[in-house]
Amino acid sequence: MIRIVQPGPQCTVQDLGRKGLRKIGVGVVGALDTFALRIANIMVGNGEGAAGLECTLGGTEIVFEQETTFALTGADPAATLDGLPVPAWWVRVAPQGATLKLAMPRSGMRSYIAFAGGLDVPLVIGSRSTDLKGGFGGHNGRALCAGDQIGIVKTGSGSGVQGAGFGLAPARLGLQPVERSQATDVRFVAAAEWTELKASSRDLFTSTDWRIEPDSNRVGYRFTGAPLELARPLELLSHGILPGTIQLPPSGLPMVQMGDANTCGGYPKLGVVISADLPKLAQASLGTAVRFSECTVDEARSAGAEVEARLQHITRCIDLAKRMAA
Repeated sequence: MIRIVQPGPQCTVQDLGRKGLRKIGVGVVGALDTFALRIANIMVGNGEGAAGLECTLGGTEIVFEQETTFALTGADPAATLDGLPVPAWWVRVAPQGATLKLAMPRSGMRSYIAFAGGLDVPLVIGSRSTDLKGGFGGHNGRALCAGDQIGIVKTGSGSGVQGAGFGLAPARLGLQPVERSQATDVRFVAAAEWTELKASSRDLFTSTDWRIEPDSNRVGYRFTGAPLELARPLELLSHGILPGTIQLPPSGLPMVQMGDANTCGGYPKLGVVISADLPKLAQASLGTAVRFSECTVDEARSAGAEVEARLQHITRCIDLAKRMAA
């Protein structure tokens, strides 16, 4: 069991989300940086979809009520375990009574903590993820609070990790979030209303560094920049949308639907951020720049295949590290 001493700005239980249910109004939710959570679970010996914690902008403090193997991935929050540093992309064993603290990330927005066995919260509509809008899933359907206690699923097999554990090399494996001083490059596939933009606005969209507004959240990222203009007035009925959809509200300033995306909407759709780049966007810090570039469906599929190939390579690295540490 773990006990939450301080949750930070928004700490929630997440797995890989609820798939195929948007037609009945149930969103995907789940970890915004699915790649980071999948690796964290692999590091502790779980299935990739086990439930862990998503911690936004640090400030999280956890006490381990039992000896537990855990992994920390995603943004680097200058973490410490009983005062000793725990690097990002590291797995180790926490003794009973140990305290893990996460500070403000040096880069990135969201850190992920996986626990050997996974967090023991109810399975709701096929997932343990927290749906904050719906108020269900996770731990009582809400962000965690001080004093919350969450069990860990018992497992008969060991995690293969001992003592101080081992870590991955983020720079060598391309795991580091983009620095706050740099723009995050995000690819998109054009959607139905892309050609309804004026040609000058299409050029503007792909040549501008768009700043993420401070009120952005798990539902959507809003951007600041020069307003985009449609070639003609356009009214649409509400229709299905999904995470990654780039919408153009009346302000002319684009927004991207994220993991807690609405299941339908009526704003014009400029495009869809490709699945390979959604985790990068989720790690882009508030106030930093994002640069959009158009790609084809085939290029989007190739990028997804590259992500899966990189995951397999990292999995082999993890297996090798466990054998060397045994």
